[in-house]
Amino acid sequence: MEAREAADLVIVGAGINGLAAARTYCTIHPSANVVILESAASIGGVWAKERLYSGLRLNNLLGTYEYSDFPMDEAFGIQPGQHITGEATHRYLMAYAEEFELYSRVRLQSRVETVEKLDRKSNAAWLMTYTKYNDDGESQRQQIFTRKLIVATGVASEPFIPTLKGAETFDAPLLHSKDTARKQREITEAKRVVVLGGAKSGYDAAYLAASHGVEVDWIISKSGRGASWMAPPYVTPLKKWLEKLVNTRFLTWFSPCSWGEADGFGGIRGFLHGTFIGRWIVDVFWKILANDVVTLNGYRDHPETKKLEPWTDAFWSATTFSILNYPTHFYDLVRDGKIRVHVADISHLSPKTVHFVGGQAIKADAFISCTGWTALPTIKFLPEGIEEQMGLPHKTQNVKKLARKADAEILSRFPRLKRQPEVKNPYGGARRDCTRPEDHEPYRLYRHMVPPDFIHDRSLGFLGTVSNFSTVLTAQTQALWLVAYMDGKLALDTCSPTFEDDLHWDTVLHSQFGKWRYPFTGQQRPDFVFDAVPYLDWLLRDLGLKVHRKGGLLAEIFEPYGPADYRSLIEEWQRSVTQE
Repeated sequence: MEAREAADLVIVGAGINGLAAARTYCTIHPSANVVILESAASIGGVWAKERLYSGLRLNNLLGTYEYSDFPMDEAFGIQPGQHITGEATHRYLMAYAEEFELYSRVRLQSRVETVEKLDRKSNAAWLMTYTKYNDDGESQRQQIFTRKLIVATGVASEPFIPTLKGAETFDAPLLHSKDTARKQREITEAKRVVVLGGAKSGYDAAYLAASHGVEVDWIISKSGRGASWMAPPYVTPLKKWLEKLVNTRFLTWFSPCSWGEADGFGGIRGFLHGTFIGRWIVDVFWKILANDVVTLNGYRDHPETKKLEPWTDAFWSATTFSILNYPTHFYDLVRDGKIRVHVADISHLSPKTVHFVGGQAIKADAFISCTGWTALPTIKFLPEGIEEQMGLPHKTQNVKKLARKADAEILSRFPRLKRQPEVKNPYGGARRDCTRPEDHEPYRLYRHMVPPDFIHDRSLGFLGTVSNFSTVLTAQTQALWLVAYMDGKLALDTCSPTFEDDLHWDTVLHSQFGKWRYPFTGQQRPDFVFDAVPYLDWLLRDLGLKVHRKGGLLAEIFEPYGPADYRSLIEEWQRSVTQE
């Protein structure tokens, strides 16, 4: 092990969130020693070079997936109205890292193993142990002290793979969607491929194989949740751009949100969600949106596409509500029999065969689990048992008193949430491993970033636990909030005798909210769509920055928010601090 070194800040992860944190901190502290540890062989997180495959596209169209201070221009080869490609996104993030002199701070192939909290007598707050790999596969254990730590690994790092009986006998590739780039040739040159999972990654895997002439058997678990909501890029009878639709303030009011009043329109929200007439209007809105998607996709026009019609109301979906971003019509592949949909539970596997409950079996040359990611941290935190203090998911046997109080508050404010859908294992007969989210507390982080028990420490923050359609805007705003917090520049009333009690209550209330609003994913972590703009409002208010950033009331209500509305946010905050 090499001699220990010291840093002012260590950031774990060089994806969207990690780069935003590094750019923000280095702008405000240009002489700081900032180190970025990245386990992959290239930067980009989910858009790292080794995770790209031909045809990979973002849900986003040009102009909605970029940092506000670094627009994606024509140099990246994407035209207006086109979906951004994975390859262009990787090049964009590389260019961003070079533009703001971040790349030299990144240590690739450096996997963090443990993070230990040090006592207050130490000059550093954290001791990090990581394994540094080289291209030959050799490794070396290294350590680094740091005064401040930002964990920006996000929620798409560690694959979740259900346990399937007989998997060891399958005698063909058993893959996760994360393996698609590495195993693309095996997938596209196979004769028959089985895909498990009805979320967007399942759509992607099925399309990739079928568009290369491979026979696809797509399994939607009969005892699971069905296929995800998938919409064209433009929805509603007015053909509005979906990504902009969810960031239009007027439409955000139709989503009950525990932090919604941060937008300054609490009266309207109170009417819509606190009165019978208001809730009726909200229900009509969601029915119109859902019916439009069902009609546009033609689910009911063919018996096979009917199997892909979602089983749950769109109201309850967060980022599982996704976008059809393919160059050809996806559902034509289903209608033409190139993708065969099976609504069935898996019984077991045998050599190159998938068996269903009931006796049917299908052959396969490869099996792809499109089953998402583990919601639990991949880093070991020390000392043992510190996870609860750090606000991380941890096993719990009892519902805490504060959580029960939060449940009552949420259901009192939003009676519509009492009518909950049934939440099933999404993979039906496929057993899950021991990391079941319902056995764990969710992330308990103040503003979805800081553990309440560490609020006075100012040395720790988490980025990337939040999922929404506004990924980059959220990343850069969270990064600014977190740096301001670490610098002691947020207006936190720490002298109040009830400060810590209020902080814990606020944290539990808003983390518990996801369980009720988005029960399929929100019980694990903050996952929301129409609530992104009020979330940004919330953070901007804390920072003392302007919340309503349009040119007038009508524009504020009806024009969508985008990167241009948050341009030069760091400089704006620096000026506001200087003027105080």
